[in-house]
Amino acid sequence: MKLLRYGPPGQEKPGLLDPDGKIRDVSHVVSDIAAEALAPASLDRLRRLDPSTLPVVPGTPRLGPCVGAVPKIVAIGLNYRLHAQEAGAAIPKEPIFFMKATSSICGPDDDVIIPKGSQKTDYEVELGIVIGSLARYVPQAEARRHIAGYCIVNDVSEREFQIERGGQWTKGKSADTFCPIGPCVVTADEVTDPGKLGLWTEVNGKRVQNSNTSDLIFGIDEIVSYVSHFMTLLPGDIIPTGTPSGVGLGMKPPQFLKPGDRMRLSVEGLGEQNQRLVAFTE
Repeated sequence: MKLLRYGPPGQEKPGLLDPDGKIRDVSHVVSDIAAEALAPASLDRLRRLDPSTLPVVPGTPRLGPCVGAVPKIVAIGLNYRLHAQEAGAAIPKEPIFFMKATSSICGPDDDVIIPKGSQKTDYEVELGIVIGSLARYVPQAEARRHIAGYCIVNDVSEREFQIERGGQWTKGKSADTFCPIGPCVVTADEVTDPGKLGLWTEVNGKRVQNSNTSDLIFGIDEIVSYVSHFMTLLPGDIIPTGTPSGVGLGMKPPQFLKPGDRMRLSVEGLGEQNQRLVAFTE
């Protein structure tokens, strides 16, 4: 299934994308695409629905973040071999992770705001893991059963704040609109091998990232297991799994985003995101 949320910010309703690309309303079945709806039993109930019997959502509504009321975002850093090389960093011996503020979440096609004083805003296409059931000290072999599905995440980053302002990655990752998620949660049963998915980014029509999750240093199962040994993962948590090479910081000279730029991102089988960069205003 492809589950999504549609409607104005703060008023999103739960929906399902049918095989013809039409949005179907499922608000009579679940109140939101959030923790409860992502549990295995709820997903099974949604899976048994015949999409053709569900109300069609008219027009082309705004798509909201594909998961509502996200408890936390635990992002993995330096997790593609070629990205680590372009950053001049050693291959990590264990997964590196950091938190993104949940207030950074926005819809997949919403404007991305360049923060006040920013000169080094950057893009990062990532495969996001969506947790469906509580995970604590999970063995790697059992990790997959805690995954509800996957989504696209743009881990937008301000590199000066991230690297030059005291070494805390979270402060460069958490500005408002710095975490577009969606357009949908694609349930795990539709993703045959999350370790073999193409992913790319275009900026102003130019392909700048073009890779595959086969370049991941730490795979999906290892990530879920590892993080669950340091904190309890909750239904609705999102784990962006790292970005491939081609970010603006790695270019020579570096090339950062500016107002008016357009980003287009995709992960194979998960849809597309499209964002415009706008300047911060008081």
